[in-house]
Amino acid sequence: MNVAKFLLIRFSSIGDIVLTTPVIRCLKKQVPDAEVHFLVKDSFRSVVEHNPYIDKVHVLAHSWELMMEELKTEDYDYIIDLHHNTKTLRVKNALKKKSYSFYKLNIEKYILTSIKINILPRVHIVDRYIKTVESFGVKNDGLGLDYFISPADETSKEDIPVSHSAGYIACVIGAAHGTKRWPVHKWMAFCKEIDHPVILLGGKEDASNGDEITSVDPIKIYNACGKFKLNESANLVRKARLVISNDTGLMHIAAAYKKQVISLWGNTVPEFGMTPYYGDSAISSIPLQTKVWCRPCSKIGYDKCPLGHFKCMEKITVDELLERVRQKIALI
Repeated sequence: MNVAKFLLIRFSSIGDIVLTTPVIRCLKKQVPDAEVHFLVKDSFRSVVEHNPYIDKVHVLAHSWELMMEELKTEDYDYIIDLHHNTKTLRVKNALKKKSYSFYKLNIEKYILTSIKINILPRVHIVDRYIKTVESFGVKNDGLGLDYFISPADETSKEDIPVSHSAGYIACVIGAAHGTKRWPVHKWMAFCKEIDHPVILLGGKEDASNGDEITSVDPIKIYNACGKFKLNESANLVRKARLVISNDTGLMHIAAAYKKQVISLWGNTVPEFGMTPYYGDSAISSIPLQTKVWCRPCSKIGYDKCPLGHFKCMEKITVDELLERVRQKIALI
């Protein structure tokens, strides 16, 4: 029996790693006797460590040398580079195995962000990831994204207020960059008007903003920012009736759980190919965005609007979001 041994690489970040899960699943299920390993930064280990389609997780932690020694002993047949940066180039050069790399479209994205001409292909990043394994006969199975957590990360009714136990809307207020975050005053106005319990999700760095938003109505709004680990927050997303999210990792986790998502777009745009992905499911997300001449200004983001006005987010109105929420809730 010839076992094909694959090393898949995606070091970061949460959403980008979640978007690789169709490749992991399809490779494992469609290539006979495939052994699938995954290399990730230690800080993102929890995103993949419970994935049943991964045979072994390797991490980049404190020592590059120790990581490389570990990888060399595995004697891989193929490397699937889903990150394609200088670090992954170092790995490929050191292991000297046949590799297949994801094309990041950096030139096309630069043209869009700098001179606002869109020559990007109208293809989701998941389908571009899948192309790296097409030569092995792998095809997209249409099942969408995966996200797996352990029983220990399951939240209980005791973890949230009784007022939210009958159902809630999850609002993901955090994001890695400031220009991806809908402003706090907008969230406050929305939460004041919405007639459903709300749970705010984000990291410890979002806790103070969450407190400010919660002050509008401490009974209706529960600030969970920084109170739960990532996979516990993922479980809260899974239990939500509806998810409203900035362009961030929990948005993609929500899509993996086939949740209805309303996404809020600031400096980034859906045309980058990283919208909530559901495969062949009939579920679809609603992107809220505005047309301003300076958008998109970056493929990643900034701490603050480079021009100081932040119109891309400020012009997304509370009334529009409220209307979209009512439309979605009516379908659930």
